[in-house]
Amino acid sequence: MPTIPFWENKSLDEMNQQEWESLCDGCGLCCLLKIEDEDSGELFYTNVVCEYHNNKRCCCTRYQERSTLVPDCIKVTPVVARTEKWLPGSCAYRLLAEGKPLFDWHPLISGDPDSVQQAGISIHDRVISEEFVHRDELPEHLVHWFD
Repeated sequence: MPTIPFWENKSLDEMNQQEWESLCDGCGLCCLLKIEDEDSGELFYTNVVCEYHNNKRCCCTRYQERSTLVPDCIKVTPVVARTEKWLPGSCAYRLLAEGKPLFDWHPLISGDPDSVQQAGISIHDRVISEEFVHRDELPEHLVHWFD
């Protein structure tokens, strides 16, 4: 008898830390710096990432300390997954919060950690570190990867 995968059997709130972390597909899209229109509240994504982003591995080099080192870094929680629309539509946390299935390229489905990059979802080799971009130049780095 086949076992039901934990993400189909548990709510986001019921998952343990290991299960929760495994939902992250490693795309890096949530690490993109964003600009908010002060009048409308609309968010715009840039191709600029935090100085701690490792482009080769598409992950944070200081993951355990990220909230301390970068106070603006938002920790994705079940509440964030259910309420924040800045998470990309391909994000497993957002998908599950909306009652949708994971995509076939998600490593939990494909069994291949490189399937995200192969599917063209990852920010690998598409970004620049904030170390090389002045905050005033962020509007020059807008991207439309979510359109």
